[in-house]
Amino acid sequence: MSLLEVEDLRKSFSGIQALTGCSIELQDKEIGGIIGPNGSGKTTLFNVITGYERPDSGRITFRDRLLANPSPSSVFSQGIGRTFQLTRIFPRLTVVQNMHVAAQRKGFGAALWPWNSAKERARALELLEFVGLERLKDDLAGSLSYGQKKLLEFATILVADPDVILLDEPAGGVNPTMISYMADRIRELNKAGKTFLIVEHNMGFVMDLCHRVTVLHRGSTIAAGEPDEVRNNPQVLEAYLGD
Repeated sequence: MSLLEVEDLRKSFSGIQALTGCSIELQDKEIGGIIGPNGSGKTTLFNVITGYERPDSGRITFRDRLLANPSPSSVFSQGIGRTFQLTRIFPRLTVVQNMHVAAQRKGFGAALWPWNSAKERARALELLEFVGLERLKDDLAGSLSYGQKKLLEFATILVADPDVILLDEPAGGVNPTMISYMADRIRELNKAGKTFLIVEHNMGFVMDLCHRVTVLHRGSTIAAGEPDEVRNNPQVLEAYLGD
C-alpha cells in the first residue's frame, strides 16, 4: 500500500529550478532511498514534504490524504518525523535534556520543566540505550562526536513514535562503524513496522539498506526501482558520470 506519494512536484528559488517534476512513491513498512548528484533537489524535496518550503505546484498525499500547504508542526502531528543534514540538537543541554525537550515539544525552555511522568523519562532512557547513548545521558550534547550527535537527533525523533521517518544524510561525515550501527538500528525499527525514506550520498549504505531507490537528477525523477535495477540503469550512470 502506498503510504506517501509525491506527484509532479515543482519548486524554484529566484528563477532557479530546484524541483522540476519530481515524483516518488513510498510503500508502507518500506525503507526507501533517494539518491542523486549534488544539486539534484533531494533536500528541497524533504523540505517541501515536511512543510519547510511550499511547492510551486504538484501534490503530496499521505495515507491517501492531500497535504495541502502543510506546516512542519502539522506534518509532524500526522506522523511524519525527520532529521536534517546538519543536526538540530541543543549543544548546551545534556543528552537526556535533549530527549526531555523532544518529549515536551516546547522548545529550549522545556529543559526546565519536570518530566510528565516516570514512564516518559523511562522511555527516553530506553531510546538512548537503543541508539547507544544511555551511558552519555548526562554529558553535554555539544561534546558528542558528529556521529553521536546524529544518533541523538535520531533518538529525539523516535520520542514521538512517528509512522514515517525521513533521514537526511544519516551516513554523511560518519565513520564506517557508526554507519553500520545506524543501519542496524534502521533495520530493527523497520522490522517493528516503521517506514523510512532516506536521502543519502553513500551509495553502499543505500543499496545495502533500501528496498527501493529513487534517483533524482536536476530536480526530476529519472529512475526508481530495486537497488540492482537502479544501479545498472544507463540514465543513472550517465547522470553521475556526466556530473
